[in-house]
Amino acid sequence: MIPLVKPFIASSEVMMPEIEKILYSGYIAEGEKVYEFERSFGEYVDNPNVLSLNSGTAALHIALMLAGVGPDDEVISTALTAEPTNVAIKLVGAKVVWADVDPATGLIAPQSIRQKISPRTKAIIVVHYAGMVCDMDRINAIAADAGIPVIEDAAHAMGSGYNGKPVGSNSEYTCFSLQAIKHLTTVDGGFISLKDATQLSDGRKLRWFGLDKKIPRLQNDIRFPGYKYHMNNVNATIGLVQMRYIDRIVNSHKENGRYYDQQLQGIPGVTVIPYYADTEPSYWLYTMKVENRAGFIKMMEENGIMASELHLRNDRHSVFAESKCELPALDDFYSRFVHIPCGWWVDDTERKRIVALIRKGW
Repeated sequence: MIPLVKPFIASSEVMMPEIEKILYSGYIAEGEKVYEFERSFGEYVDNPNVLSLNSGTAALHIALMLAGVGPDDEVISTALTAEPTNVAIKLVGAKVVWADVDPATGLIAPQSIRQKISPRTKAIIVVHYAGMVCDMDRINAIAADAGIPVIEDAAHAMGSGYNGKPVGSNSEYTCFSLQAIKHLTTVDGGFISLKDATQLSDGRKLRWFGLDKKIPRLQNDIRFPGYKYHMNNVNATIGLVQMRYIDRIVNSHKENGRYYDQQLQGIPGVTVIPYYADTEPSYWLYTMKVENRAGFIKMMEENGIMASELHLRNDRHSVFAESKCELPALDDFYSRFVHIPCGWWVDDTERKRIVALIRKGW
């Protein structure tokens, strides 16, 4: 079975000596390896204002706190995402307000965001779902008019681009996941990138109980409680090794995605998804719309290829019951979209076979 997702881990000959060195170095907690990884990641996203964390969820939680979101506030978000995007909003005591999606892309719709803004709105979360980048030109204009910060959930979007720059260098807050199956994995981990460097100190404190490890511990004064969200030297060492391969991994996703974009055009029952101007997807997953999705998935699986919608739309979870509303564009998109294998493990022979099967119909 060709899987939909698969972790990339550098070979044992490359990885294990580095892990062994750090394990027996005498310093396995947050230390210089973490800061070295932060510098490397900051270069990759063209933003030095980055903080490593133990998960992408921690990044979202910290972003919301740094944005000043709290109880009784509202955060506009999308239901088409992995659950942590919206669970993080509940963690700060705020209410999720669903915006509908663009029926062509499944990404959060700017016009719906505008309609959902209220005096209680404190942030807008946009999700670059499957590595596709949202319509940031229009979203940024709406957010600027309303004086509301944008938080980009880029868990799927490492290597994606907007306006000629990497995702991670544009909005007030961008959150990345380094969980097992992402483009870059440290087994688990995350990053937050910030536009305002003055928030780095508070971010460091939020990830470590309220203490800033850049300051000697005995000189610290906790002004507000923080969490145990930091990354350790072991995960950071894995990340530093993985960074040696990130361009190769991301480029292989992009090459496969562009191949599908071209080869799936004009096939009956298939709709290829368009991308917004000035954006570059990273194709963490390849997303398309099909008629008779159940039949499509069955046909693919009978031929040894995994296909799935992968995520349950978040508005079906009981924890978000208070946010229930009509989302007609999401209803339509969710009934037809599907993902097919697109990652570094899909070679030229396999992608040709995938396209040939789809051309035969289901």
